[in-house]
Amino acid sequence: MHQPGDPGLVPLPASTQVPGGSVPLRDGARVLTDPALRPAARRWRRVTEEAFGIDLVPVTDGPADVVLALASDLPDGGYRIEVRANPAAPGTVHVEAADLAGAHAATQTLRQLAGPAAFRRAPADYRGPSGGTPAPMLPVVRIEDHPRFAWRGVLLDVARHFLPKHDVLRFVDLAAAHRLNVLQLHLTDDQGWRVQIDRYPELTRTGAWRRESTVGTWRTGSRDGRPHGGFYTQDDLREIVAYARDRGITVVPEIDVPGHVEAAVAAYPELGTRKDRSGVRTTWGISQDVLDPSEGSLAFFRHVLDEVLDVFDAPWIGLGGDEVPPTLWRESPQIVERARALGLFGPDGAVDVSRLHGWFVARLAEHVSAAGRRAVVWDEAVSPMLPHDVIVTSWRGYAQGAAALAAGHDVVMAPEQAVYLDHRAGDHPAEPIPVGFLRTIEDVYAFDPLPAELVEAQPAGGRTGRLLGAQAQVWTEHLDSARRVDYATYPRLAAFAEVAWSPRGDREPGSAASKEFLDRLERNHLPRLDAYGVEYRPLAGPHPWQTRPGVQGYPRDLAAETAVGGWAGLGGWREDGGVENLPERSPVDDPAPERDT
Repeated sequence: MHQPGDPGLVPLPASTQVPGGSVPLRDGARVLTDPALRPAARRWRRVTEEAFGIDLVPVTDGPADVVLALASDLPDGGYRIEVRANPAAPGTVHVEAADLAGAHAATQTLRQLAGPAAFRRAPADYRGPSGGTPAPMLPVVRIEDHPRFAWRGVLLDVARHFLPKHDVLRFVDLAAAHRLNVLQLHLTDDQGWRVQIDRYPELTRTGAWRRESTVGTWRTGSRDGRPHGGFYTQDDLREIVAYARDRGITVVPEIDVPGHVEAAVAAYPELGTRKDRSGVRTTWGISQDVLDPSEGSLAFFRHVLDEVLDVFDAPWIGLGGDEVPPTLWRESPQIVERARALGLFGPDGAVDVSRLHGWFVARLAEHVSAAGRRAVVWDEAVSPMLPHDVIVTSWRGYAQGAAALAAGHDVVMAPEQAVYLDHRAGDHPAEPIPVGFLRTIEDVYAFDPLPAELVEAQPAGGRTGRLLGAQAQVWTEHLDSARRVDYATYPRLAAFAEVAWSPRGDREPGSAASKEFLDRLERNHLPRLDAYGVEYRPLAGPHPWQTRPGVQGYPRDLAAETAVGGWAGLGGWREDGGVENLPERSPVDDPAPERDT
């Protein structure tokens, strides 16, 4: 449990020694930085100067109070910090980093070491021109640390509910503060298109706005009657990319195809299978109006991706590929004939139009690969046609991730049963719009991206992919403001961040590690979030102003759904009653559990 003088860092470093005592970071302290690490040092200086009203002076040689240096003996992304008392000076901070990523992590740790006040934008204890502000105090510590996984991601859905640019930048800051390094922006969906495409202006002129939104679960039929919309210009997105890069985060854009495309079809009806949609979708759930997998649709989205590739510098580009009901394809003689001409047949020798899903995604993945990048897809898009360099994000469970690994794909684990943060965080009677599985802080903290069953399921010999890491998802059907995003995301994202960064351990609910984390969270980390202004979910349940009386959710029972079957208790239930078979159960829109709620 908590020890006196323990700085209570989140994520927990691999090794921390706290001999006791503290030293001031004085006004005018000199900061010497290896040129390769300057972006991290510059960011740390700025936030520290703002928070404490002091000046930190960059120098290129000579003695310094703070030193950031490269070290060749650390693993990728690793760092070493020593804060030591020095009788000849107010204090000395020595940081060694393996690379720039390690320096970003180290400076986030330094910020936490300075206490909750380091997360403010200006001093809260200013004493006037004569008194100034007290110098920040750093505990005497020695820390050696490195990340467990290279991909420590979080997805932010800005398609269902648009977040203004300043809120996205704030989300980036908070993700970086938790040593996450990938932000996947879900930019397009049935309910909105959020990225400016110069070649196709109607995508934002029409597709970025819907006439109203569903309030709560779509099963109630409740509508708010209020138009909703917005989009990011290409310069907005370049700014977001640069802002995130300066904080050690890579922004991965996601253009979802060939399902979740009603906003695009509203703008350009010729793209759709029905070709008669009159507006952007106003409700949630799974739409059966998917792309017509024609050469024209392929050309259209290649052009879209060309502009996306120009805006985003990430090595990875998301193509979606999830939830693609083939019902309308089966009803179209033209599309059936296209599948036949492409040689897409099932095991029984009959034409299988559902294989157009994998064929379409594979063609766009090849386009991304030809541009020198790698495509990222959701696990439904895995097929023998999918190029091996495509990264698979496994959202339906561990089984799908294991299958993708066995097929040779690199994988990011993101199972909805564990790390969908729009799912309800508690069973408090006033929980706002309670949807999905009950996933408490302890549940998220117990998530293991690499369980023993996953390792054992890999075939002996042959080509297998790598587990790159893990990603938490923040879907926003029911999160219509930055305040609601805060409530759903924190403090559970802090628990996820520790899982993705810190060494593996027994984190099951009730374990010593879980209890220690909750104690550290409450004592040390929630005050940091308070200082930053995060409207997180209190541990005891929502504040009165965080509730949503009268708005219905749709809670789901994890135990009941996984009891249906499935490898390792996760993932198999979808095979019996999930997305793959739902279109036959409804002629129009899927009435089954919503993927994102």
